[in-house]
Parts: sequence; C-alpha cells; structure tokens
Amino acid sequence: MKGGSPRKQTSGRKWEWLLSGPSLSWLIVFFAIPTALIVLLSFKARSLENGFAPGYDFEAWRRLWDGGILGMLGHTLWLSLATTFICVIWSLPVAWFLAKAAPRWRSVVLWLIMVPFWTNFLIRVFAWKSVAHPSGPLMAFLYWTKLMPEGSLLLYNSGAVLLVLVYAHLPFAILPLFAAVDRFDFGLLDAARDLGAGPASAFFRIFLPGIRQGMLSAAASVFIPALGAYLIPDLVGGSDGQMLGNLIARRVGADRDWPQAAAMATLLVMASLLPLVAVWQWKRPRKSTTPDPALAPDHA
Repeated sequence: MKGGSPRKQTSGRKWEWLLSGPSLSWLIVFFAIPTALIVLLSFKARSLENGFAPGYDFEAWRRLWDGGILGMLGHTLWLSLATTFICVIWSLPVAWFLAKAAPRWRSVVLWLIMVPFWTNFLIRVFAWKSVAHPSGPLMAFLYWTKLMPEGSLLLYNSGAVLLVLVYAHLPFAILPLFAAVDRFDFGLLDAARDLGAGPASAFFRIFLPGIRQGMLSAAASVFIPALGAYLIPDLVGGSDGQMLGNLIARRVGADRDWPQAAAMATLLVMASLLPLVAVWQWKRPRKSTTPDPALAPDHA
C-alpha cells in the first residue's frame, strides 16, 4: 500500500513534531514573541518620562514620514544589499579554491578565515579606524601617491561603512558557499565542455545553478546582520554613514521615543523577512496543471 498505513503516518508526524519541538520552541520564545511585542509597542502612545503612555494610536507610524526616516531606511537597504553582493562575489573564487585545494592547504585557509572571529568585534572595528585614520600610514601613502587628494578622508562616510561591513561579514558568505561548492560535481563542467559549452557558458549555466542553495544561504547570512548593523556605522560612519540601527538607538536613548523606535524596528524586521518569504515562495514546488498521460482515459 503506497504511503503506509494511517497509524504509521500519524506516528511519523509525532516524531517529526518531537524532533522539531526544541528548535520550534526556541524560535517562538526568542523570535516570534519578541517580534509581536515590538509590533504591538509601535502602536503605543509616547511619553517623555516613561517611554510609553497609556493608550494606543498611529502617531509613531505617522511620524515615520517626517525627518527623513524612510530615506534612512533606503540608505540602510542600499548598504546592506551592496555588502551582500560584494561578499557573495568575492566569496565565489575563495570557495572554488577551497574546494579544489589539497586538504592541508584547505585547513590552513579555513583557519585564517576563522582567526578574526577569535578577536573581539569591537577591537577589529577600532583596528580599521586606526588603519584609515587621517594621520595614519595608509592615508599618508595615498596622499603621497596622489591616489587621494589632500584633505579627503577614508573615514566618516558611507564608503568606510561599506568597507568595514564587507570585512566583518565576508566569512559568513565564504563558509556556506564553500559547503555548496564542495558538494558540487565538477564532472558536470567537463561534460558541458565536451558538449561544446565554453568556460563562461558552463560557469553561468551549470556551476552557478548547481550552487544556488549555497548562494542563497550566503546572501541571507550577510544581508540580515548587515541590515541591523549599529556598531560599524557608529564608529566609522560619521554623520554621512549612519544606518537605521543608529537612529533606533538614538530614539531609545536620547529621545526616549520608544514607540517610534519600535516602529522602525518593525520596518527592519519586515525588510529582513520579505526576501526570505520571497525565496521560500520561489522554491516551493508548484503543482502541475498538465494531466498525466498515464492517467488519461483511452479513447481508442
């Protein structure tokens, strides 16, 4: 009997729920419930003394149109998307090299990639701030070679934020892509070339579709944390490189405008979830509307 008995199917579903219960509970407690609370608090009234006042209104959402908040959201999305694109593009040759390298060299390169994680994140960001400081050796070299005009800065702009974001999130793209490339059957590329495909055609039509899942995982692993970045734009961004996370911190701290901070946090959550939902919808199998010829009635 195809599919097994109903009793076995029920038992299998119970085991599925039992195995997924811990992770599902973790998501509910630490993601779903806090997100729902943030959305709810975004509709609370504002109080300068306590952050929230009794009652609910749409004032926090209405004020999102004031003060360039939506422009800040667009700037944050642009920096996050640019970071994601650069990290994925740069990670492809590294993942290719790791998959092709001898086990000894592969271990060395993976070790070098993981070493920065052993250093405090704040120290690494401050190190970039020292390297790109106006009085540092890098700027002196750029001035001397005329690559940058006198008085220009590497720090305190969107370019500095993008540079450090790429540095901080590059390993998050390399590791998923390496896992996908390592599982890829490189014999497919040889077969494509034997059938007349050029190197570029084989790369774009065989290799990239074959590691699509790894590319999607790498993009999500970079885009979501980059979207909520706070420390990097705060230290190296200056007034021109601020992101929405910095504005949320300002609303919570100095302004004590907690409802609007919750509304902006809701915008970030929506911006994080919408691409994931779109990818899930795209990957979901679709039912075929074409009838199966084997099941068609015989009119002969």
